[in-house]
Amino acid sequence: MKPFDYVRPATVAEAVAAAAQPGATYLAAGTNLLDLMKGGVSRPDLLVDVTHLKGLDRIEPLADGGLRIGALVRNADLAHDEDFARSYPAVAEALLSGASAQLRNAATVGGNLLQRTRCAYFYDTASRCNKREAGSGCDARDGENRTHAVLGWSESCIATHPSDFCVPLVALDAIVEIEGRKGRREIALDGLHRLPADTPERDSALEPGDLIVAVRLPPAARGFAAHARYLKVRERTSYAFAVVSAAAALQIENGRIKEARLALGGVAAKPWRARGAEDVLKGAAPDAAVFQQAAQRALTEAKPSGDNAFKIELARRIVARALTLAAAGTPARMPALPASPFASTSGAIHA
Repeated sequence: MKPFDYVRPATVAEAVAAAAQPGATYLAAGTNLLDLMKGGVSRPDLLVDVTHLKGLDRIEPLADGGLRIGALVRNADLAHDEDFARSYPAVAEALLSGASAQLRNAATVGGNLLQRTRCAYFYDTASRCNKREAGSGCDARDGENRTHAVLGWSESCIATHPSDFCVPLVALDAIVEIEGRKGRREIALDGLHRLPADTPERDSALEPGDLIVAVRLPPAARGFAAHARYLKVRERTSYAFAVVSAAAALQIENGRIKEARLALGGVAAKPWRARGAEDVLKGAAPDAAVFQQAAQRALTEAKPSGDNAFKIELARRIVARALTLAAAGTPARMPALPASPFASTSGAIHA
């Protein structure tokens, strides 16, 4: 591991000033960063430890009915918060399907949003990777790529974003609060992550020094609590990243879908909001036929980036099944295998 300097700022302003220096990066739990440093993938000159900044570890109900989640809230603490799990069940289910219990106890909300791709060629410094070294090439294009992107990819990069947490957050219109050199600003989570195009080395819309301080869920997000699910297909149920995942949330009134929210994971370099599919669902009866139509619409733009054409059909089936599960009702209890297609649930409405 490359030698580095270390600072522990006392305030957010001090942290931003330190992290704006060339070669600096933030350190929270380090569950992704330290792995990258050990493998020589990330070689920062300065680590800016933000774990002791005050006020960033709170879950705060807002006066307008929304919720503010500090960037240093631990994934496990958020998922097991009773009010949070009751109000945003698909988000809690996504959190509990990600990583191991030990990692969830350490990992933070802000860090989860900014974790790097798990593409094997990105992690292998002997391979060409435009995301790791701009202009070097992409060995994944002609390599082992069965789990790579089928939406939004480019010839420069076919990697996928690994977060489970981000998928239902994007579906529910979450907002990210950012402190930067010019003060505080907000951005929709759907706009935080970038598609690769010709600049895959830029993962996000963040600028040097920018610090995510909180994630905010709008008041309307609570309105989907009765019909919301997260479904994830992975190669190992106990601990693995999604091959394909989907977050589905519905509002059903008088036998019709009043509002629908849908996002996919494991298919692109960012969580993929399927707004066209939402349009198909709105106003329709919640039945298998319309769920199939929505699934087709969600994958209209999909195309293989290698040996992964199967992911397109798999994604269609996962979307349809996630919608079916959401329509049946949020389970009264979290499934023993959260987000797993093998979980057995009653479909009882969550009180």
